[in-house]
Amino acid sequence: MRVLITGGAGFIGSHLCDYFIEKGHEVICMDNLLTGRIENIAHLMGNRNFEFVNYDVTNYIFVDGPLDWILHFASPASPNDYLEYPIQTLKVGALGTHKALGLAKAKNSHFLIASTSEIYGNPLIHPQSEEYWGNVNPIGPRGVYDEAKRFAEAITYAYHRYHKIDIRIARIFNTFGPRMKADDGRVVPTFINQALKREPITVYGDGSQTRSFCYISDLLEGIYKLINTNEVTVVNLGSQNEMTVIDFAKLLMRLMNVDCEIVYKELPVDDPHIRQPDISLAKKTLGWEPKVSLEDGLKKTIEYFRNQIK
Repeated sequence: MRVLITGGAGFIGSHLCDYFIEKGHEVICMDNLLTGRIENIAHLMGNRNFEFVNYDVTNYIFVDGPLDWILHFASPASPNDYLEYPIQTLKVGALGTHKALGLAKAKNSHFLIASTSEIYGNPLIHPQSEEYWGNVNPIGPRGVYDEAKRFAEAITYAYHRYHKIDIRIARIFNTFGPRMKADDGRVVPTFINQALKREPITVYGDGSQTRSFCYISDLLEGIYKLINTNEVTVVNLGSQNEMTVIDFAKLLMRLMNVDCEIVYKELPVDDPHIRQPDISLAKKTLGWEPKVSLEDGLKKTIEYFRNQIK
């Protein structure tokens, strides 16, 4: 296949580039490097099946030649990033998705969009299934990301219904692994780097809020299975192993053999109190569920960050 991956220099996008190239496909990686990093894909430069295009997908997108799939992953995705770049986040969710869908229509290619558990907002049901419509504050600080992704889903389905584009929507829950940015504000890299530096671990609220962490290799397998199913579907991809943030901090310190002070700070506005996917549909439709244990995934991620600060 010949595949365009927007946001291909980001955390998940760069791993997707690796995954598709390892399977023998041709990859065009498109990223304007607002939050993506060239070092994530530097090892692919020179590979005859890989092409990097430095480009902002909120503008008209031109790609020469045929495309089998467009995987639209372009977007700031961490709290620090989308709070720093609120307008860009909204633009890539709206204009970027529109331009990527226009390219899919022109190339008669299949289209997958990376959506997010954040479209459920601060959920009122637990766990969250694909039928749940969400509880989102559109004018809160997190609304720029939540609503950008909700609009992206809506326009993707509009192109499917009106232009008959073959689509998939992956609602991605908390995913972690190497190549996350140390300062992106998410729990895993923040806690790991604080522990590596023997700094206090900052827990927001009382730490009772829950998250479910999925290792990157499991997510990649889920995405690949999703594009290889014949069903147009919206599917949750994530781990059902839910734990509190405070328990996660304690697990991490045990794995790293450190004993850091835990400092409690005020919970950010609209921060979700619970987060766990219902992955029944992924199990039934894709035959997919995560395989990598939290501890095994964390050991690999800790090693990555340990090497980064040497």
